[in-house]
Amino acid sequence: MPDLFSDEWMNKLKDLWNADPEVKDKLAEIDFNSVIACGFKDGDKPLGVFVVEKGECVRAGLYDGEELNWDMRASEKDWGKWMAKPLGMTGMGMAFTTGKLKFKVGDFKAMIKDPKMAMPFVKSFGLMSQI
Repeated sequence: MPDLFSDEWMNKLKDLWNADPEVKDKLAEIDFNSVIACGFKDGDKPLGVFVVEKGECVRAGLYDGEELNWDMRASEKDWGKWMAKPLGMTGMGMAFTTGKLKFKVGDFKAMIKDPKMAMPFVKSFGLMSQI
């Protein structure tokens, strides 16, 4: 398994994202465009980034100063748990409420209230566990 949020890891996520109609196609329906980053809570910047245009991930790799729409952070231990057993909607809400999942950029509360965004977002966590 490649290192979490490495260039190789992010590109595997890109391939899984683009192959999953419940993520890519559902987000294309709402014309979703975003620059999304992931990393660790204690880091000064995220590690990995992927760029989504009209639901499709068009670029993924190491974070290189891109302007972000979303920046998700958690401890390495929590990311590891979620890779082994992906979060569902309830688990994600609990992770956010308890501070295990932080959003340095992005409005989690607004996103989770919109089923057209929330369901693909939760599904993307399941994709991470396949890497």
